[in-house]
Amino acid sequence: MDAVRIAIVLNPAAGRGNGAHWRAWLEKQLPDATIIATSGALHATELARQAAQNGAQIVVAAGGDGTLGEVLNGIIGTGAKLGVLPLGTGNDFARCIGAGTRLERAIGVLKGENCRAVDVGRVKIGGQSRFFLNVAGAGFDSRVAARINEHRPRVLARMSGTAAYLVAVGAELRHFPLAQMTLELDGQVIQERAVLCAIANAQSYGGGMKVAPDADLCDGQFDVCLIKELSKGGFLRAFPSVFAGRHIHHPRVEMFRVAKIRLDSEPKLPVLVDGEILGETPATFQILPRAVEVLMPPNG
Repeated sequence: MDAVRIAIVLNPAAGRGNGAHWRAWLEKQLPDATIIATSGALHATELARQAAQNGAQIVVAAGGDGTLGEVLNGIIGTGAKLGVLPLGTGNDFARCIGAGTRLERAIGVLKGENCRAVDVGRVKIGGQSRFFLNVAGAGFDSRVAARINEHRPRVLARMSGTAAYLVAVGAELRHFPLAQMTLELDGQVIQERAVLCAIANAQSYGGGMKVAPDADLCDGQFDVCLIKELSKGGFLRAFPSVFAGRHIHHPRVEMFRVAKIRLDSEPKLPVLVDGEILGETPATFQILPRAVEVLMPPNG
């Protein structure tokens, strides 16, 4: 690694504020790397872009999946390779590539220098464009995320992220709103009343929910999960199966593989992209085959 210039974009707030505590340890593990800390939302994108423009060959996202998404948006198209240090609470992408959630293993992956080009998703919504690695979509899950974001300062001051998530799920279940969704899947139009639609490049989100258990990062396609209208009770009974990926066998779940999807809904729904709300439907999603190189284990 001596000849490789590495920049680590560290999110001090990752892992419920524990990210900053890892800095000294990272400096010992990777003494030739430059560590730069973020100071707020989207700062990781700016820092990653600057690092790549300044010649960094590897730019590492030290944080959660949100930090990873921001770093991706900073380096895509620059030729820099993407590294992952899982400091967040979910770390779904690190799990997906086989790096796991142990930092010692993740450091070993970086030192191993094994790279693989993977697909990237691009979403266009309301004049904005953003790249993502994991999962995007709209429906029940995006409503929960929007509710948490709305009350984040007040709620997170009193409870953990997991507790806040469960409270938001309970609040959404009281109403359990469905939406009339229109999906254009590689030109084929489908209309359904549905609970949610997830557009997956990787297999999981939300800290282990395997919404697309068969997703392949290198197949040039999204795995789209559409959960059609069902009762609140039916949803609650089926929900635990998502952690093992068994929900795909439920009669009210339909899976598709496409390279491009346009999603609209009535009423409008917040659109969730790698854990962040980007805007409201309609939105267009397109796969970009093997658009970025990621450091991963040899068998990843």
